[in-house]
Amino acid sequence: MKPGKTFADLFLLSAHLRTELMSKKAILLYAYNGTGKTRLSMAFKDTGKQGESYDTLYFNAFTEDLFHWNNDLVGDEDRRLLLNRDSRFFQGLFELEMDNRIRPLLQRYTDFDFRIDTEEWAIRFSRTVDGQIIDNIKVSRGEENIFIWCFFLAIVQLALDGADAYQWVKYVYIDDPISSLDEHNAITVGSHLAQLLNKADNPLKVMISSHHPLFFNVMHNELDVRKSRKVAAYFLSRSRVDGSYSLAYTGATPFFHHVAILTELYKAEQSGELYTYHFNMLRSVLEKSASFHGFSNFSACIAQDADDPERILHSRLINILSHGNYSLFEPQPMLDENKTYFRKILHDFLKRYPFNPDLFPQQIEEGEEKL
Repeated sequence: MKPGKTFADLFLLSAHLRTELMSKKAILLYAYNGTGKTRLSMAFKDTGKQGESYDTLYFNAFTEDLFHWNNDLVGDEDRRLLLNRDSRFFQGLFELEMDNRIRPLLQRYTDFDFRIDTEEWAIRFSRTVDGQIIDNIKVSRGEENIFIWCFFLAIVQLALDGADAYQWVKYVYIDDPISSLDEHNAITVGSHLAQLLNKADNPLKVMISSHHPLFFNVMHNELDVRKSRKVAAYFLSRSRVDGSYSLAYTGATPFFHHVAILTELYKAEQSGELYTYHFNMLRSVLEKSASFHGFSNFSACIAQDADDPERILHSRLINILSHGNYSLFEPQPMLDENKTYFRKILHDFLKRYPFNPDLFPQQIEEGEEKL
């Protein structure tokens, strides 16, 4: 990466980003968790505050806190997601038919439906099962997150269209839109967001920060950072010595696709949060690597074992477990036995094909098993 600039605190950094956005349409930031991305988004918002007036519509962890559940602990029937009526986020709720704006976005990702009650400031969810509508359901945390994301996208569209309720929006700041994305959904969410932001008549300035390398890579490509002079991309880091913040240029290609997937697989393996769809992602890496090295089958990139010199066992395992329609919202945890196989295949691959050790800092030593 090319050297960039250093800033003593987040307010100086946010002021610099606002200055740069005078000549840019969008800025992408990649940063590791704990760097201060969410705090930067709030500093950016506060920098634009004048009295009671704001200019930034933001999506971050605070946005998700505008929604909270009433689970009807007494009757256990009328479960509903309540809205914080004091937030400007919901200014257009009454007159702008928000449900009809959110529904087409939500249907891209999931199969449940919803109804907004503007008198109670509540949202009730439903799902059709075997032809029967089940009302007042409590959706999963992943489904709730994707609903809030679609709510936000609907508001962004209103701001793009110049709706009176959102005339105050000049900047949009998006920090890690959806956490724990698998490969497919990282690409889908990034692609849909880019479609919205790439509209020729888009008057808004956009900041996007993420710790998710694949999502960042997708946005980098979809917004065409390499060719566009209107979009910039940086790596954000924080000094452990004095707490200052640095921006470094990512270059033309910030993360290769397969490296982005590998880092996600490695983080999942280290945390122990392994699901069956991770075999899909692992197979994708092996296939791309095999193609790069001139092999016709991904099995060529699986390490040979003394008791399996033809790599048959691990190849069959990946073939079986990488087929199927696995959902982001209802992921199937791996069995412990399959976790052991997954870890062996992944770590053998990383040992056989050296990658930057900074991306994989705590590889399990040979012979050590982690369950």
